[in-house]
Amino acid sequence: MSLGEHLVEFRRRLMFAAFGVAIGTIAGFLVADSVWALLAAPLLEVASASGRIATINYTSISEAFDTKLSIAMTIGIVGSSPVWLWQIWSYVTPALVRREKRYAFGFLLTSIPLFLAGCAAGWWVFPHVVELMTSFAPEGSTTLLTAKYYLDFSIKFVLAIGVGFVLPVFLVLLNFTGILSAKGILAGWRWAVVGITTFTALATPAADVVSMFLLAIPMLALYFLAALVATIRDRRVAKRAVA
Repeated sequence: MSLGEHLVEFRRRLMFAAFGVAIGTIAGFLVADSVWALLAAPLLEVASASGRIATINYTSISEAFDTKLSIAMTIGIVGSSPVWLWQIWSYVTPALVRREKRYAFGFLLTSIPLFLAGCAAGWWVFPHVVELMTSFAPEGSTTLLTAKYYLDFSIKFVLAIGVGFVLPVFLVLLNFTGILSAKGILAGWRWAVVGITTFTALATPAADVVSMFLLAIPMLALYFLAALVATIRDRRVAKRAVA
């Protein structure tokens, strides 16, 4: 294909992806209130149980609409991910050889469930994080949070954990492409432990050690699982080379 044909194909794929995100955003706008209620529930429940008052406030005329639109767009992007991922796949695939296609397909097949599992883990830990952070307020006090701040905090927290669960897949991909060996992965296990604990410490409050370890343990397990997969693959390559 010529450069012009590539650009036309890119525009066509981009339009399909944008259409999928738009449909997902419209659907997300219809359920945004329910999702917002689920996000706000941990804060309100913790405040009620501890005898404190916590409220989510809108500090401008348009902030309520902006918050609802942000929730709808997040739902639209995540919900329409099969559509725009397929468009990316369809655009890139013709340029790949058979082995590269197999690697890319395996990457997508494993990274999507791991990302969703990470988001589920983040959602499970999130109420504990809210409970810890609001526990520092004295009894009888009032916690005032802007809707934009609380929404950004909750979404970034859940998505950060989801991305963290996908990182071991990159190690396997680097191994399968010959860039990183299994010995190299295992040799860096100390740095991996430091990096994972640092990541979970940043994703969770520094004082919440329990939540940090609840997230760090499955991420470390995934790291060593990636090392195991890389070891099996390297041994098979070595046997084929000897043969």
